[in-house]
Amino acid sequence: MKANCWYGKHDLRVEEVPDPQILNTRDAIVKVTSTAICGSDLHLYNAYIPSLERGDILGHEFMGEVVEVGSDVKNLSVGDRVVVPFPIACGSCAACMSGLWSLCENSNPNAWMAEKLWGHSPAGLFGYSHMLGGYAGGQAEYARVPFADVGPLKIPDGLTDEQVLFLSDIFPTGYMGAEMCNITPGDVIAVWGAGPVGQFAIASAKMLGAERVIAIDRFPYRLRMALSKAGATDIINYEETDVYEALLEMTGGRGPDSCIDAVGMEAHAPNLMYGVDRAKQSMMLETDRPLALRQAIRACKNGGTISVIGVYGGFIDKFPMGAIVNRSLTLKSGQCHVHRYLKPLLERIVRGEIDPSFVITHRLPLSEAPRGYEMFLNKDDGCEKVVLKASNGFAVSPSMSAAS
Repeated sequence: MKANCWYGKHDLRVEEVPDPQILNTRDAIVKVTSTAICGSDLHLYNAYIPSLERGDILGHEFMGEVVEVGSDVKNLSVGDRVVVPFPIACGSCAACMSGLWSLCENSNPNAWMAEKLWGHSPAGLFGYSHMLGGYAGGQAEYARVPFADVGPLKIPDGLTDEQVLFLSDIFPTGYMGAEMCNITPGDVIAVWGAGPVGQFAIASAKMLGAERVIAIDRFPYRLRMALSKAGATDIINYEETDVYEALLEMTGGRGPDSCIDAVGMEAHAPNLMYGVDRAKQSMMLETDRPLALRQAIRACKNGGTISVIGVYGGFIDKFPMGAIVNRSLTLKSGQCHVHRYLKPLLERIVRGEIDPSFVITHRLPLSEAPRGYEMFLNKDDGCEKVVLKASNGFAVSPSMSAAS
């Protein structure tokens, strides 16, 4: 089969690799019909995540058709269309039983590596380094799905791949980011980052009842999408406006009720601290640039909530812990517990409350995955979200095929 493989910083190659095989009775093999490039994939592309090995298959946002199941997988059948959540979860450990699916205690065979960096290991992830399991990703023609009796969500007839693909990661991630804000009527929510996850955080904050949602970014096309598609009520271009002062003016001096960091470890800012953080990264004095996080903490109202859904990989410097303590701020974070949100968010899609495909700007064949990464990294041609296809045409449900 063909797969998008990592060979080093900015070095991706679509190559022929062995087809995946059933290795466990709870496995399934999925023929990938749609996969996507995630913002967190760029951290791999930029070589910020340790323990990648040459030839690793990338990709954790994918869906497709079940072509083989292990003997213990009773909930899926060959031919089922499924979306696959990016965390791999067993369904029976203490974390899974508590709904903390991205913290599964049984799915990372390399837990010792994560423990060295973070103290404890989260779940294994598709296509996201050997520290997180070494699992082959979904930017390929086929993928092996462990614990297939727990993770994949069957998709009903009448929905296209594009409508449901992002249930694999970025829609639930954005939704969880908004949910962690405990939104009440009248709340003002500020969202740092209008990339795909930020767009879904904005849309979710509106769905959950926020009165105003403020999108913060530096790319005009992203801010336009936030206003026209995601439901933002206000925008701030941080290269043109002081974010802190603008938020105070918009909120009568109080600051937003909650702030969502949908940027993470590779944040930018037109100020001296950006240069300082870049210099510290180059000297390995810190691994992540927490510019957006610092801004969010400073701007949030007293007693407010900081919701962090942007990916951070290691260590940051100049963290304003004094503001957290002295201003009674609450910090919430986590890799998304996707399994928790699959069915509720699918129901919202079916009811027509949201069509997640609004973030897609580019569609490419799998063979052009390296070009897609380059476009996404450099924001070429207004690139917001790239969907990759392993075969011709976009998969639709059987009923839609018949209707056409």
